[in-house]
Amino acid sequence: MCLVAGGLGSNLRDRFIVMINAGKHRGEDSFGVWTDEGVLKSSDFSKVPEMPDGKIGLIQCRLAMTGSPGFTQPFVNELALVHNGEIYNHRELRAWLEGRGVSFETDVDSEVILRLIEFFLDRGLDAFGAVRKAMLMMEGDYAVAFSDGERIHLFRDPLGVRPLYRSPEGFFASEKKVLWAIGQEAIPVEPGELVTISREGVEVRKALQLEELRRKPLDPERAVKAIGRALTCSVRHRVGKKTGVLFSGGLDSSLVALIASEYSDVVLYTAGVEGSPDIEWARRAADRLGLELREYVFDLDDVREAVPRVAFAIEEPNPMNLAIGIPLYFATGLARDDGVKVLLSGQGADELFGGYAKYLERPELMEEDLKGLGERNLARDDKIAMLNSVEGRFPFLSLSVVSAAINTPLDAKISGGVRKAVLRKAALELGLPKEIAMREKKAAQYGSGSQKLLEKLAKSEGLGLREYAEKVFREIFKRE
Repeated sequence: MCLVAGGLGSNLRDRFIVMINAGKHRGEDSFGVWTDEGVLKSSDFSKVPEMPDGKIGLIQCRLAMTGSPGFTQPFVNELALVHNGEIYNHRELRAWLEGRGVSFETDVDSEVILRLIEFFLDRGLDAFGAVRKAMLMMEGDYAVAFSDGERIHLFRDPLGVRPLYRSPEGFFASEKKVLWAIGQEAIPVEPGELVTISREGVEVRKALQLEELRRKPLDPERAVKAIGRALTCSVRHRVGKKTGVLFSGGLDSSLVALIASEYSDVVLYTAGVEGSPDIEWARRAADRLGLELREYVFDLDDVREAVPRVAFAIEEPNPMNLAIGIPLYFATGLARDDGVKVLLSGQGADELFGGYAKYLERPELMEEDLKGLGERNLARDDKIAMLNSVEGRFPFLSLSVVSAAINTPLDAKISGGVRKAVLRKAALELGLPKEIAMREKKAAQYGSGSQKLLEKLAKSEGLGLREYAEKVFREIFKRE
């Protein structure tokens, strides 16, 4: 996990210094800068002002997760490249490339992206074709920028797990506030998009669309098997030696925890008000699964103190995201204190398998909501986790799981009024206790009790919750 940023224009050094200072909370292990006038990499942030000036450049601030801890991006070869996220099948891709004569300088997963793109460019594809080929081969979460010295190309994984923003004037960054710090507006790079920034302007093309995963519909029995296999593989790819799970005791997080416990030392993390459904169910489910549970029980004073930091992370005056972000902030902070850097989440299961009540009347909204998940939910979760130097990983958003879900008929997802029916069947086959597999769960802001406490804080200032969220946003960012 890290900050990636950069842009093109004159006298970049001053703006790049501001961007690093605004975004280094995403990666405090080291920084690296490439411009058309030179390269500087260091673990000493006091050296930031020594970076080369230039007219085009890339930045990374690194939180080391995969590969050699001493290596800092940008990678510089025929191209310069920075990457935020993880490529989970990087070893397989490395072996594939090495079998075709490609050599590597490091064991870092990001180098695989660079070599893939260079490989396809050397075989006559343009940047669009090379990026599309790479996206079809990579299993991972990624926001990438690369440059040939004349232009910058940006692309983001097809689900939008990792955030990425661009400005109309040719800059980009992992978070909006990094662009706001240099007076730029922030426009999301959409999932699966390739954005090319040059002195002539900005070109936007769709490199990979979720519709391309559609195949012949699976019959219900095959769908159950396919979902179970795909999710098991996805979780196995995403665990570390010690793995945390954001846990509410519901179907999604419990299934992820159960699978992860087969491959890793698992600790469950939850947060909520004492007596809240999420705390009570997390305790019961953890006991049934035989897994360690760490909980943060918060009160009104805790929430009052956390609100400015959560609002700083989510970068919008959205009261729902503020309420959802509160328990996430406390749970990821607990993981950080335990030295756990990887937290698995059940995010995405509702959109894939029909978890929301609105899908009972309009099941066709699932796919629409899935396409909007990146900026609506995933960017929020990524930014809050990064406040605590923790990486959220989302097994349900593996392309293999998404493909299985997209090819599962709607009447298998919602059957007889039961939402997520096919996922519940898969969970039972994988060994999840029935009382957990069949549980209906409240949304995080209600299940944790955070919504009620935020409403109390707002009322104490004579405001509604939306007005309160807008007030906090204005105070932090000095923006409407």
